[in-house]
Amino acid sequence: MSTTMVSESAAGASRRTRLVEVVVPVHNEERVLAASVERLHAYLSGDFPYGFRVTIADNASTDGTWTIARRLAHELPGVRAVHLDQKGRGRALRRVWESSEADVVGYMDVDLSTGLDAFLPLIAPLMTGHSDVAIGTRLSPWSNVVRGPKREIISRAYNLLLRSLMGARFSDAQCGFKAARTEIVQALLPTVQDEGWFFDTELLLLAEQHGLRIHEVPVDWADDPDSRVDIVRTAVDDLKGMVRVARGSLAAPAAPPSRTPVRTQIPAFAVIGAISTVAYLALFWMLRSMLPAVAANAVALFVTAVANTAANRRFTFGVRGRAGALRHHLGGLVAFVAGLALTSAGLAALPGGAPQAAELIAVVVANGLATLLRFLLLRTWVFAPRKDVR
Repeated sequence: MSTTMVSESAAGASRRTRLVEVVVPVHNEERVLAASVERLHAYLSGDFPYGFRVTIADNASTDGTWTIARRLAHELPGVRAVHLDQKGRGRALRRVWESSEADVVGYMDVDLSTGLDAFLPLIAPLMTGHSDVAIGTRLSPWSNVVRGPKREIISRAYNLLLRSLMGARFSDAQCGFKAARTEIVQALLPTVQDEGWFFDTELLLLAEQHGLRIHEVPVDWADDPDSRVDIVRTAVDDLKGMVRVARGSLAAPAAPPSRTPVRTQIPAFAVIGAISTVAYLALFWMLRSMLPAVAANAVALFVTAVANTAANRRFTFGVRGRAGALRHHLGGLVAFVAGLALTSAGLAALPGGAPQAAELIAVVVANGLATLLRFLLLRTWVFAPRKDVR
């Protein structure tokens, strides 16, 4: 069981009647903590129209983070420090949010990768009651984002999976820049199970499930080149969280789709297939500079196969809603495996040292065969009408 230590100065900006509590979760961040909190405090002490509290939530740091956090809490009005003996960003947020008396609670990453000019637009609709939850998004056309191709691809693929597999309508689950009305958060927290990086994604999925209003704010965002996040481990944990949440939504039986005539399905399937193929080739070409051909092919095919199944589910076979979505995507993954086998065989047939253009031609031909096979599997098996079992 974790122990909690709290150090707090007098409440800052007490002249303002409504309170916003901003949590900065940290784990071994002695390098940037002081500069970031001082910058955030200066911003909030300036033109920000609401009362504020900045809570540094140190979750099991082993360096000098806790010492710096206590010093900042002593020196800066409206800053406090909370220490947890167990690691986990979600655990740190839960610890602060569940006991907060502020009107609005939020959090931001300690590196302040997101521009602070977006903070008031994030908070304002929550204070006026026009929204229940607000998130920063790096995927808006109006966002200004600077980051490397690896993180860009992983982020977009993750959010694509959320929209395809989970039916999410928000655009950017991973941006570390979120806020919500406190009573909303405290009502949802008992249902949220994750204590790590998937915590806020699960919170957003629950908010959507309950019909709550999620406001999105385009942000300026610059990647921290010295980020301590383990991208691979975080991605794996996020995928596990998605599977767990998806399993929890299987209570409702799938509504059987009607058998649509094949002549009306082929045009929709062809358009979706063409778009998927272009996306697949573009992703393969981009990944090929970072990964071996077989690995680049697998990742590109997996991402586009999930999107392809979601699009065909809605537009080709006329299935809407979450009912049966996981079963349909699992069936779509069988088609993915078949496509992967065909395209991998095409790559394997090339002589060693073949140019990238030859690899592209090979996967185009193999992907064409895989597309035909995918249509047959989707029509005759994945989306075929199911008889009731008595």
